[in-house]
Formats: sequence, C-alpha cells, structure tokens
Amino acid sequence: MALKLGSKSDAFQRQGQAWFCTTGLPSDLTVEVDDMSFHLHKFPLLSKSGVMERKITEASAGDEEKCTINITGIPGGAKAFELVAKFCYGMKLELTASNVGSLRCAAEHLEMTEEYGEGNLIMQTENFMNQVVLRTWQDSLKALQTCEDLTPFADELNITSRCIESLAVKASTDPNLFGWPMMERGGPMQSPGGSLLWNGISTGARPKNLSSDWWYEDATVLSFPLYKRLISCMQSRGMKPEIIAGSLSFYAKRYLPGLNRRQSIGESSARIGHFSQGALPSEGDQRTLVDEIDRLLPMQKGLVPTKFLFGLLRTAVILRASDSCMSNLERRIGMQLDQATLEDLLMPNLSHSMETLYNVDCVQRILEHFLEMDQAVGGGGGSPCSVDDDGQLVGSPSLTPITMVAKLIDGYLAEVAPDVNLKLPKFQTLAAAVPEYARPLDDGLYRAVDVYLKSHPWLAESDKEQLCRLMDCQKLSLEACTHAAQNERLPLRIVVQVLFFEQLQLRTSIAGCFLVSENLDGGSRQLRSGMAGSAAEGGGWTGATRENQVLKVGMDNMRMRVTELEKECSNMREEIEKLGQAKGGGGGRDGGSSTKWFGMSKKLGLGFGGVKSQMCSAEEKSISNNKKGGNAKIAKFKDHQHGKHKKGFSHED
Repeated sequence: MALKLGSKSDAFQRQGQAWFCTTGLPSDLTVEVDDMSFHLHKFPLLSKSGVMERKITEASAGDEEKCTINITGIPGGAKAFELVAKFCYGMKLELTASNVGSLRCAAEHLEMTEEYGEGNLIMQTENFMNQVVLRTWQDSLKALQTCEDLTPFADELNITSRCIESLAVKASTDPNLFGWPMMERGGPMQSPGGSLLWNGISTGARPKNLSSDWWYEDATVLSFPLYKRLISCMQSRGMKPEIIAGSLSFYAKRYLPGLNRRQSIGESSARIGHFSQGALPSEGDQRTLVDEIDRLLPMQKGLVPTKFLFGLLRTAVILRASDSCMSNLERRIGMQLDQATLEDLLMPNLSHSMETLYNVDCVQRILEHFLEMDQAVGGGGGSPCSVDDDGQLVGSPSLTPITMVAKLIDGYLAEVAPDVNLKLPKFQTLAAAVPEYARPLDDGLYRAVDVYLKSHPWLAESDKEQLCRLMDCQKLSLEACTHAAQNERLPLRIVVQVLFFEQLQLRTSIAGCFLVSENLDGGSRQLRSGMAGSAAEGGGWTGATRENQVLKVGMDNMRMRVTELEKECSNMREEIEKLGQAKGGGGGRDGGSSTKWFGMSKKLGLGFGGVKSQMCSAEEKSISNNKKGGNAKIAKFKDHQHGKHKKGFSHED
C-alpha cells in the first residue's frame, strides 16, 4: 500500500548530476548531497527543516543572493533528499514500504518536526509506518530490508526492531486461525470466520489452509544479520523449536551451495544472489553462516533431517569451520544416528594427511556420541536380543535404534574395508565399538571382515585370527555359516568353530523336536480319553493319531541321521589331527588347534555327545529343513577338504 502526499505536479528535472526546480522562479539555493546538486529555493526548505534553516542562515550571511550548502551523512543519500525536497515544495509524493524507512531517518536527520509546520514529514512517516506498514507481513518485510542500508539510524529510531517484532508476531500466529495475516499478502481481506470479503460482504469462500512454514521463503530475502535478529525474536516469543529449525535449514540451503548437491550451478547462483547483492557469497561468508546456523539450531533430537546435518557437516569440513562447530554437528548427528543412511556416512576424508579414503575418524566420534546418549537414556542396558523364526527382532523396543545403528555400522565397515590404507586397529576399533547385544546376527560383521581380508591379503595369520574374534560364530545365520565353511581367507581355527556351532545348532533343534514329540504324545493320550464316548469326533482322533505316527517316523529317521553326523564328525576330527601331525606337530598353519579346541569344548561343556538345548524350534517343517541342512553341510565340508570352493556369502570370492 502507498500514501500520496502533496497535490502540486512534479516540477523537478534532472540534467546529468543536477536537479532543477522549474517553478518559474530563479533558484537561489544550491544543495550538495553526495555527488548530486539540487538547484532549489530557500523558503520551502527552511520552513520545514530546522537543519536547513540554520545552514541557510549561515550561508546567507554574506551579500550574495544565491548560496550553496553541503549536507553530508543524510540517511538514504541523494535519493532520499530528492523526496524530502518534493515534500517541502508540496509536490505529489508516494510513501511506500520501500521508502518510508529512509524518509523517516532523513526527516529525523533534518529535524522536520511539527515545530516547523503542521503535518511535517516526521509525523507523516511515523503514522504511515504504524498504521499501514507494520500491519501487513509484506510491507513489514520490505521496510525491514531497507533498514540494512540505514544503519545505525534505523536502529536508533527503532524502525528495525518494530519491523522485526511485527514479523515475529505474524509468523507466530496460527495462519489457519482467522486467515490473518497471510491473506493480506496482496489478497483480499477476510471475515473473522475466515471467509473472503468483497465490499465488506462475506462471499462464503474459504482460503486454503496454510502450514506453519509459509514464511520460510520470504525470510530468506533478508541479510543474515537481520534474519538472525528475526529468529532470536521468534525464539524469545516461544515459537516451537521445530519451526525455528525448519526455517534455519531452509535459509542454509539457499545460501550454502554445498547443501544442494543436485542443484545446477545457474540455479544455485540465482538463488543465493540475495546474500550479497547478486554475487556469490565468499568462503568467509559461508563459513560464518555455518557457524551461526549451528549456534541458532536448538540442540534437540529430530528437529531437522539427519541428511541435512550431514550436509552441513560436510560443508563445515570443506570450509574449515571452527572445531566447536564441527564438534557440535557431530554431536547432533550422533543424537539421531539411527535415522541416517549408509550414503550419509560415506564422507570423503579431506584432511591434509589423506590417510584413508573416507573419514572413518568422524564416523567413530559420531558413533561414540550416539552410544553416550543411548546409555544416558538407558536404551540398551545390555539386554540380550534374538531373532524369531520369521527373522524378526525379538526384545525390548528400546533396542531398535541401537540395532539399526549396528546394522548401519556393519554396512559402513563393508564399504570402507576395500581401502588398502585402512589400518587394522582403526577397523577393529570401529567394529568393536558396537555393543555385542546390539547385533542379533553377526552376518553383516562377517561380510565386512571377509571384505577386509580379501582387500588385505598380506595380513599375518595372527592378525587374521584377531580380526575374526570380532565375530561370534554362534550368531551366524545358516547362509553365513555355509559361506564361512568354504572361505579360504578365514583361519582354520575359525572354520572349525563355525562347523562346531553349526552342528550344535542342528542338535539343539532336533532336541527341541523331541520335546515337541513328547508333548504331542501326552496330548494324544488326553485327547483319546476325552474323545472315547464321542462318535462325531472320532475322525479328529484318527487324524491326530496319523499325524503323530508320521512325526515318529520322521524322528526315527532323524535319529539315524544324527548317528551318521556323529560318525562324520569323528572322521573330521581324525583328518584335522593327521593334518596337524603331518605339518610337524604344531608347526603348520594351525598346529595343535584341534587338541586345544577339544579341550576348550570340554571345558565349556559343549561336547559332541551331549544334547544341550539352547534354542528351540517347535515347528514340524524345521525337521525336514534341518535334515536337508545337515546333509548339505557335511557334503560341503568334504568338498572343502578336497579343494572344491563356491561363490561367496554376499559378494564374489
């Protein structure tokens, strides 16, 4: 909106760097403002301005009829003085949101108070500011933009603070409550009920509902010092942290090209032009912006997407931001690491040493922050977790985030393992940082270890065994066990352990089936006694009896198969012992490993002869599956002994 002042036609003409007032009277005053000259008349100016009155009086002390005065430091410069001069002459003039700030400051600078004329420029600009500009979002925003060039005058007259307060109030108001103040942005007014008004009469039409982020894009036209003051004002008014964080991320994406990976260069340059009058922000400006965004972001989980935080961290590393800034960003990411993806973690190493391809140290620190937070909230507690028959995680719901992080870290280890510069201690430290209870299965860790062994074939045998100790062979799936039994890169001791625990799982599963069979026998006897006098239900008893008989036949076959497996296992032990003796009684690849392994198994009470039930599967289908699995495992191990190898677990061997 605009306010028209004065009624006379414009009589100003510009010729080069000079303005002339063509009122028919010869000019008797020349005013120098910056590099512009104004050829005016004394009376219209001295009658409206205290400063002009004093300067004209001083300059007219001589005998010359025409005097020249110089005005320096006027807010708004020559453009503002041109409008002031037109106001003094009573010419037509429009007050707008874009010029009211500079005119208000210029009027104050020239002392254009009511003492020098009723309805003077100070009063006119103040009334327009309070009654028109500060009532609308767009006008307040335009007026605030002009305040950047009016420092410190706009601050001294509280123009900046009033515009910021107006914007903060409007942004904090629910836009769907009365449809105000958003529909005033160039649109029609509304009734208190939200319907559109035409000529004061409700049309019944309803405006579209607006979300709380309606003002994000508008705020990006502000320079960062003004934007920062606006955000601080909103925070002091109690605006929700998630809304503040959303605006900060929107502003950062607009002025930090590194956050917009898929955005074209031309589009990026056009969007960030507001930062410094159409030019790309310098590295120093971007570094300052990253630091300030970090300070303004509330330290709270889930306020902004994890992908945005990773992008901000990458940008901070590239721009060499302060250590405190990067540390805070790592802590923020650690708070919500369970929401990250593998692509987020793959940050290139930009340090001077370039020791590794990816920034493994940064991921290590982020993981430590996550574990600290998890322990603080009592997330894991060391509680064990397991996997049910359908492969789903069974345990406390609080274990879910740390289990997701464990899976994420295992995937990250597999991705960075091919880096030949990745040292074994660094790989081990990151892998061992994940608590044991966080991994229901060690398949992901096994894959990462295998990739590392493949990419580092020069490792000593002792280093290989030390690396493989990161895994728990009892927590490998059947597929992983099958791959490990044929894996030439694994030490022989680890292969034997895998085979042993694989057989142990098979025996415990069979023991569980025996228990189910006994329960079925007891249930059958109860069913027989309960169904003795009922002819209608005789068919159900017959069916149950047949099923029980089929189950018993299957159990007999499985007993025979277990006996065969024990014989095969004895043969394997003899072959391993012969292999050790053939290599000099312990001087070979794994000398004495079988004797040590049998001693350990007796110490742990895991002998082959006893059946110790640790995990049960009560479904009938597990009988046939385990039977087939047992045959396949023995056959594959024999193939391994004769040098026949197959493809890897989840990658090429």
